[in-house]
Amino acid sequence: MSVELLSPAGNFQKLKSAIDFGADAVYLSGKSFGLRAQAGNFSLEEMDEAFKYLHSKGKKGYVTVNIYARNYDFKDLKNYLHELKEINPDGIIISDLGIFKLIRDEKIDIPVHISTQANTTNYYAINMWKELGAKRVVLARELSRDEIREVCENTDMEIEVFVHGAMCISHSGRCVLSNYMTKRDANRGECTHPCRWNYYLMEETRPGEYFPIFEDERGTYIYNSKDLCLLRYIGDLIDMGVKSFKIEGRMKSIMYVSVVTGVYRKVIDDLSAGRTPDYEYLQNLLNSVSNREYTTGFYTGFADETSMNYKTSSYVRNTDFLGVVKESDGGKVIFECKGKINSGETLHILDKNLVEQEIIFDKILDLNGERVEFTKPNRDYILDCGINFQKGSLIRRYKV
Repeated sequence: MSVELLSPAGNFQKLKSAIDFGADAVYLSGKSFGLRAQAGNFSLEEMDEAFKYLHSKGKKGYVTVNIYARNYDFKDLKNYLHELKEINPDGIIISDLGIFKLIRDEKIDIPVHISTQANTTNYYAINMWKELGAKRVVLARELSRDEIREVCENTDMEIEVFVHGAMCISHSGRCVLSNYMTKRDANRGECTHPCRWNYYLMEETRPGEYFPIFEDERGTYIYNSKDLCLLRYIGDLIDMGVKSFKIEGRMKSIMYVSVVTGVYRKVIDDLSAGRTPDYEYLQNLLNSVSNREYTTGFYTGFADETSMNYKTSSYVRNTDFLGVVKESDGGKVIFECKGKINSGETLHILDKNLVEQEIIFDKILDLNGERVEFTKPNRDYILDCGINFQKGSLIRRYKV
């Protein structure tokens, strides 16, 4: 059975990076009705262009319409669904049964995928979604390996599983903390991530006296989950019959999308060819991009205290993202700069095959051919290094 690697696309540039590094499909959102309202997202015109690009590459794209809708949403939703119909995405990802009914009533002939937000945890529910006309179900992230296997043995529905990225303390992300504390509704794409904040205890008869849960002056991050990483279990999931492997991260950087997509692409390709992946090298690449440390979540059993990061809500960032190769010929590399580079620095360039080379940036030129001592972000430069690199390769600085 062929499997799909599904990557996040918070904007068009991230979409192209995901495809460059091996994604079979991406998921994206319009400006409304998705659960990542703070991502760049796509206007209808941009979405139309994106799907033309994807289909020209033989790739697929799915649009998230996975809010839990209120009554007042449906008028605009109806218009939006008809606009999506003209754009012709390969699927619509939904959570809300009312939105599903609207899709059917309006005869929107686009395959429906059931979001992880629907919290589907058993094959009876999956088979019910099939009877209603859905094509795919994205399983809840609370399921163990044995539960996923049992699901796959008892349905012929397409099954999608999250294999990498941020976890939520709530059931499949349906959290009310954000709504309660900040009046921003997580189920409408406006989550402020209060699960990442630090908290103290206060005894009710001693108002204003705050006690750290552990002896740490910063408090502790009691809700702060580590990131999911099922890198070493992809072979298991393929054998079970899982159709699609999903990477979380529409709000993450181009470097994150590229590296994580490339790593899972490599694992899938190696396993398909009967090769043993170099898990240590690939894990180190995953460690090089932003993360909150890693956990297998519920996959290998019940998540426990080892699945939480009690030290900080901040990301671990082991590399700086400094540029993307745009062209390379005759040993000269034209790159789009994403951060300051000083002449003479030793940096790394990672290509789409996940081969990384150390390069000394001692001959940096502007587009007029004039040598520069340092670069400025959001400008193009030329590196005269005598080596050609693939378009889309990443320029990075490892932190000491």
